[in-house]
Amino acid sequence: MTIHADRTTDPASPGGAVPPAGRPTERRGWLVVWALVLVLVMNYADKIITNIAGPAIMKDLGIGEARFGVVQASFFALFAVGGIVGGWLMTRVRPWILLLVIMVIWSLSLLPMGWQVGFGTLVAMRVVLGFAEGPTTALAMYIAHTWFPPEKRALPSSVIIAGANVGAVIGAPTLTWIVTDHSWNAAFVALAVAGLVVAGIWLAVGREGNQGGAGAHAAGNVLPDRVPLRAALTTASVIGISVMFFAAYASTSLKISWLKPYLEQGLGYEARTAGNLTALPYLGGMVAVIAIGFVSAALTRRGVSSRMSRGVLGSSLVIAAGVLHLAWAPLDAGPLHMALLVLSACMGSAGYGATFAAISDVAPLKQRGVVLAAVTAVYGVGGFLAPLVLGGIVENAATKAAGYTTGFTLVGVVLIVGGLVGMLMINPERDAAKLAAIAAAEAPEPPSAPADGVPGKE
Repeated sequence: MTIHADRTTDPASPGGAVPPAGRPTERRGWLVVWALVLVLVMNYADKIITNIAGPAIMKDLGIGEARFGVVQASFFALFAVGGIVGGWLMTRVRPWILLLVIMVIWSLSLLPMGWQVGFGTLVAMRVVLGFAEGPTTALAMYIAHTWFPPEKRALPSSVIIAGANVGAVIGAPTLTWIVTDHSWNAAFVALAVAGLVVAGIWLAVGREGNQGGAGAHAAGNVLPDRVPLRAALTTASVIGISVMFFAAYASTSLKISWLKPYLEQGLGYEARTAGNLTALPYLGGMVAVIAIGFVSAALTRRGVSSRMSRGVLGSSLVIAAGVLHLAWAPLDAGPLHMALLVLSACMGSAGYGATFAAISDVAPLKQRGVVLAAVTAVYGVGGFLAPLVLGGIVENAATKAAGYTTGFTLVGVVLIVGGLVGMLMINPERDAAKLAAIAAAEAPEPPSAPADGVPGKE
């Protein structure tokens, strides 16, 4: 059985030697994390642009909610495929370079919308964008985790997930202003230019670290370098994380795709007000993700198992988000409705962020990219289905408000189920031990010593 003990090489070091671990390495790691936050900021701003510009796009293109649902779902059409392809490429291309390439692709996919385009072009470019963005979160987590040992990964993971919320906090009011005072076409061009600038920053800063590290630290188990891929992908923890993330991302994708149209068309807010209110769930989510990251890290330092500090903690928050969904979905516009909506978004984002680090606890280092990509592919399916289904429900409902209520209530139920599955199945210590046993069983037996070489043999 091959065990790894932080022997990954550092490409930035002469001869590939591993520099001594310590504060300089950790400081460099945090510099990379903050660069990844910028990447996620742009990633999320690109996602929400059709949400912010939704009413204007529907008016200009002469389409209804069902066809706009197709536009929103088209982003996720190849999202899962992109995640899988990215996971495969991650084993063949330096991850930081792969991330740079896909950033350039997604920025360029926004440029055609600077001109007047039709429904088909808009859908096609959203498909390309979704394909390019599919592996982004998995790549960001993989790169970040190479800079930190297992017991310190929860906080950087949460900070990176918070970057997505920052993208919406900054992007929602800024893009609303551009769309309202200029045009939705101008907003796409602004995002393309900003994305290329961030790609330049990543070119200067982005690299992998040397903390490959083993997982399942709390139980003292050490993951093997590699196991049969089927075993790596079908542990109960990976399945539980995938189901929980499917539910969480179904909710997130509705926030990405439909929140502003919901506030404007379903609840009657004025366009600029609806755009500004769209930022509130992300602002709350940013604070919650980082706060829960600190909590998870503190629990880990105190010796609490990864199952509790990442699995149970994250799943509980997703269940709470689902309960709050059921509470706010039937309410009319008002402070209570908005407060519950924001709180549910906070719980969902924080649960997602807290649990992401658990993937590295059960994914062997040389297969971690593939496992991350597989999880991304599963939750990408939730991202595809949710906006598509909601568009059909809203268009066929007696009123838009009734359609939105039905759709968001359904997602609340999905969140509760997904959280319960995660709580029951995520147990990194148990599954790391199982993978270690599988690797040991498949390792070749050492050659037997000759009889005359056995001590005590005459």
